[in-house]
Amino acid sequence: MVEGLTFASRFDKVTGSAIREIFKYLAKPGMISFAGGNPSLAALPDEICAELAHDVLKADGKRILQYGATEGYPPFVESLRDYLTQQYDFDWELNGLLPTTGSTSCMDLVCKALLNPGDAVLVESPTFLGNMQTLNLYQAKLIPVESDEGGVMLDKLEEAIQQHHPKLFYVIPSFQNPSGRTLAADRRKPIAELAAKYGFLVMEDDPYRDLRYTGEHLPTIKSYDKTGHVAYMGSFSKIISPGMRVGYLVAEKDILRKCTIGKQGTDLHTPNLNQAIVDQFLRRGLLAPHIESIIPAYKEKMELMLKELDSFPAGTKYTVPEGGLFIWVEMPETFNATEVFQEAVENNVAYVPGTHFYPYGGHHNTFRLNFSNSTPEQIKEGMEKLRKLFEKHM
Repeated sequence: MVEGLTFASRFDKVTGSAIREIFKYLAKPGMISFAGGNPSLAALPDEICAELAHDVLKADGKRILQYGATEGYPPFVESLRDYLTQQYDFDWELNGLLPTTGSTSCMDLVCKALLNPGDAVLVESPTFLGNMQTLNLYQAKLIPVESDEGGVMLDKLEEAIQQHHPKLFYVIPSFQNPSGRTLAADRRKPIAELAAKYGFLVMEDDPYRDLRYTGEHLPTIKSYDKTGHVAYMGSFSKIISPGMRVGYLVAEKDILRKCTIGKQGTDLHTPNLNQAIVDQFLRRGLLAPHIESIIPAYKEKMELMLKELDSFPAGTKYTVPEGGLFIWVEMPETFNATEVFQEAVENNVAYVPGTHFYPYGGHHNTFRLNFSNSTPEQIKEGMEKLRKLFEKHM
């Protein structure tokens, strides 16, 4: 540390993303990674994006290359609102729309607008570690709420609400990261009603919704919101490109205005070129066929990984998602996936120990697997390595 300087206290509980630390191992030659959450390279539409970038720069290059409005590139705001109106039942009299730099920035902006140090925030147990890091940076008090196969349990949620009087509840309703679970249809409306009754904001983070391989799409929690107590975070990272960092926030207009002011001090505006490329995806009707084209390979990989898990040691439990990018595995209590991780890396295969997805650690017998960014051959080879390794430690 530089002499005479001290770090802000907001960093006291933040050590950095465990997944980003794991990435340091992934450059090792021959490494098979089930650790990240990246889309498949084959799913990234680089040629289409190159064509669209050329077209939009030729058509509107001066405006795109100039500073833009914090509220978004106007053509994209228009096409995005039309797209959301087709896909969802949002109340546009109550709500506004803000393009963001990925859905990660949605979380940051809402925290900036609403949280004071010590405010209670309810989170699923387990939940996405990246947004836990954001919440910790804003010095929130994280309260885990127990989940089952249908997602967060309503009785446990209301009990936590009554006890802790939260400012926010953070939830991933579709193919949750890390568990792969989907919030049951009959739990969605009650969550919106609880938020209105007790006066807190639901942060509905839904980046995986379109990656559904079986079953039917479910209504969003936001679609049941009549009072502005639900904010919806969406993203094009998993269905077009994570590198372009284009997401959006749908929230009650006063909340959205505060987030817009906060964004001015964060990144001024989301890059115009990136918004313009996604705008053309929407205007030209390219998004739906692109999603349809990438789903079969994802489904095949998920089913292959699930099949491989069938032969893991006795006592192994795992989720069977209907979509998304992740499978959650729970080993017998005597097994320690955190300790075994280093040996797995030495055997050229990586996963994320589950302890990192809990606000207060523990749960060392759990881990998260990602199937999207590996080939079928890598899935077979990597899962065989894990199976043999885990058998040795059982």
